[in-house]
Amino acid sequence: MRRTGPTNYVLRKTIRVLRSYANRYNAAIWRYLAELLEKPARKRIVVNISKINRYTDDGDIIVVPGKVLGAGNLDHKVTVAAIAFSQQAIQKIKAAGGNVMHILELLQINPKGGNIKVII
Repeated sequence: MRRTGPTNYVLRKTIRVLRSYANRYNAAIWRYLAELLEKPARKRIVVNISKINRYTDDGDIIVVPGKVLGAGNLDHKVTVAAIAFSQQAIQKIKAAGGNVMHILELLQINPKGGNIKVII
């Protein structure tokens, strides 16, 4: 059986762009994220706000190669880039003074991938 990969158009485009940025800027972090996003749907990464709060400091830039859910509390300002967010997660991140964006938006801001933490 042939491996097809994700069928979601936005996800496929994100993977393509991540690979091109990895080659253009020699940034291994984007290649790693593309590999994580290519996994089957049953292995997709889901991260709660409590885990982000536990493993980050004030002002960190976080990438979640999956979905961010709103369980837990966030007590410091972080910038979170992911494929999808729950409404509660968006509210809690913004209430703490942080920013929410798609991974493609983070690529435009930081193409070389410096000072980024990946939470899986």
